[in-house]
Amino acid sequence: MRCTSRKIAVFLAALMFVLQLTGCAGLNYSMEYCVDSDVSSFNVLAGNDKNAATPFAAQLCVVSGNILDEENVDMSTAGAAILCDLNNVNVICAKNVHEQMYPASLTKVMTALVALKYGSLDQKLTATSAVTITESGAQLCGLKSGDSMTLDQALRILLVYSANDVAMLIAENIAGSPEAFVDLMNEEAHRIGATNTHFANPHGLSQDEHYTTAYDLYLIMNEAIRYDTFNEIIQMTSYETTYYDKNGREKSFSKNTTNRFLRGDFKSPANVTVVGGKTGTTNAAGHCLMLYSRNVNGAPYISIILGADSSDNCYLDTIDLLDEINK
Repeated sequence: MRCTSRKIAVFLAALMFVLQLTGCAGLNYSMEYCVDSDVSSFNVLAGNDKNAATPFAAQLCVVSGNILDEENVDMSTAGAAILCDLNNVNVICAKNVHEQMYPASLTKVMTALVALKYGSLDQKLTATSAVTITESGAQLCGLKSGDSMTLDQALRILLVYSANDVAMLIAENIAGSPEAFVDLMNEEAHRIGATNTHFANPHGLSQDEHYTTAYDLYLIMNEAIRYDTFNEIIQMTSYETTYYDKNGREKSFSKNTTNRFLRGDFKSPANVTVVGGKTGTTNAAGHCLMLYSRNVNGAPYISIILGADSSDNCYLDTIDLLDEINK
């Protein structure tokens, strides 16, 4: 027993010697205990942490699966659909919202968002051969190498008429090349939480590795409507302007919107006003429509249809979605 006690005493003495050498034995604690301290254990346990981080999705609509009353909301002709109540941060309807799909020209909402973030509305854009698009049926403004216009003009043609060559004009002039601009699009998508999205071009013509989801498009639209210029443009029923060719000669542009609600082909449900939005159609993507709408009290909503089998059904599906706002 005496031997064991002697060994313990020797060990403790050695430990104290080591602590003195390392300075641990002489540590001074300058932070006194205080219940009002931000790092006080009292405040942590009491839930009074003043520096608690705000959750990323605190002001975002969140949904994990389908939310659909199939008896009253027929989405059988749509590949995916979502209706979001922005004020109440609530998803009212959802179908296949996390399924990756082609977005067609709904892509251009992200193109506009990046251009507004990194460009200036009075910035002069000059076309190069990058604006040459030969895909059959692609919507074009008719740009030629050397043509020029301001970013403000380009955004209006992009969103009102959905011109694919203007998307390339914007991309090359804002970022230096279409490829660099697409990198910005993907960076911005991930920044706002659209992690199931990957863009390969700024216009939305079908291409490998160019996809998104209905939910990610809600995130993108929700970000875009923070810009007053975007909100103004998506409400326009037509746009007329003049830009210039490489020799300074005037070229005229005058087109109506592609949005059939704003054109009067379809009427929104009673007490719901379609503010504006973006259309998209390709063979691969089907018919797509993303809208920003308001109820009778002015409360905002975002609705999205992807992959509808016809233009008429795309709008009829949207009407069914918007009708849920009144319930």
